[in-house]
Amino acid sequence: MPKETGRTMIAQNKKARHDYEIGETFEAGLVLTGTEVKTLRKGRATIADAYATIDGGEAWLINANIPEYEFGSWRGSHSARRTRKLLLNKKEIAKLARAIESPGTTIVPLALYFKDGYAKAQIALATGKKDWDKRRAIKERELDREARRALAQRNRYRH
Repeated sequence: MPKETGRTMIAQNKKARHDYEIGETFEAGLVLTGTEVKTLRKGRATIADAYATIDGGEAWLINANIPEYEFGSWRGSHSARRTRKLLLNKKEIAKLARAIESPGTTIVPLALYFKDGYAKAQIALATGKKDWDKRRAIKERELDREARRALAQRNRYRH
């Protein structure tokens, strides 16, 4: 079997980009069981409600949903929402631990993907947005979309 290269996206957390102001990002490895890897290769995972924490000098991904592998006879091999260990350097773990001590800061997963055959999670330091921040971001996005639409329509009739 040829060695897998490149990056294959499994799941993205679009909700996190809406609900949080994203700071520094990190790439972490995931400690998984065999059936979890098979499920991820099928592209079945949800990280919308997930978050990460530092406990005992180790990073943990909590509430990520990787459903049971549907094929085969080994039903019940893993819990869908079990806590999974994240693999990071000691310096990165220390940096994250210092950052989440400040109130309002959390660690959220932004994406799950395979990189050169290994399951990875992109995590980020994040601070929660207020409701008015969310409304302002939506308004800015709509204004930008309208401006691009008007420009495209103007260019369409130019020829």
